[in-house]
Amino acid sequence: MIKATVIIAFYKNLDYLKLVLAGFERQTFKDFEIVLADDGTPVELFPELTEILNRTELNISHVWHEDKGFRKNKILNAAVKTARTDYLIFIDSDCVPHSKFVEEHLKYAESKTALTGRRVNLSEKITKQLTPELISQGYLEHSTLKLIIDGLFGKSVDVEKGFYFKSDFLRKFVNKKKRGLLGCNFSLHKEDLIAINGFDERYEAPSVGEDSDVQYRLELQNVKIKSLNNIAIQYHLYHKPQPRPKKNIFLFEKIKREKKPYTPYGIKY
Repeated sequence: MIKATVIIAFYKNLDYLKLVLAGFERQTFKDFEIVLADDGTPVELFPELTEILNRTELNISHVWHEDKGFRKNKILNAAVKTARTDYLIFIDSDCVPHSKFVEEHLKYAESKTALTGRRVNLSEKITKQLTPELISQGYLEHSTLKLIIDGLFGKSVDVEKGFYFKSDFLRKFVNKKKRGLLGCNFSLHKEDLIAINGFDERYEAPSVGEDSDVQYRLELQNVKIKSLNNIAIQYHLYHKPQPRPKKNIFLFEKIKREKKPYTPYGIKY
């Protein structure tokens, strides 16, 4: 019986998707489904995408809508409606999960709580070296020294967030500090997300809308944010930094002034 739904936000980068799925194939906890939330991958790529999805033994549903610009929040809401379980784990298709990723999110799951992990930001050099075969062998988890060196002398960032702590003492110590929700690495019970009507679909540009806004509205509903730093780990594949559009910031400021947890522009219309 599946106990969690992993929702992967995706858009047309098939090479990165192969790496991410290789990461999910080696999860220590196996009883989960995946919903691929596809924000408009061109139909001409569907044959290759279908081949990728058919090649894996992972339990994957593909939810797609036409490409009309950045509509990540809209497709995430569609994926939430497709999910067959009561627990949702969100990740992006440029983030390779640690082998304990799903296990740790489920271990700490509790009502009225959203869990948020962190990620290592890999350099372009390291990213280009990766293959699905290397991911399957646990290359990233076994290359701590290499990542540290690349962090010191290369361009990998936040390498220390890839240290996986088994000790309860260390886990509690590094998570004393409150951290914000990370849109590519968080989980919660579906009912807590439905209570705020999911993701606000007015955000039609990257950043802010799928994390800061959700955190703000969840906290208005007395949902606490719990950090899983050095516990629920992922490795972010390199791409050029995305800007923080002013229209997203203005919308978020408006929502904070209104102080309403429920958005009319979400899952339920």
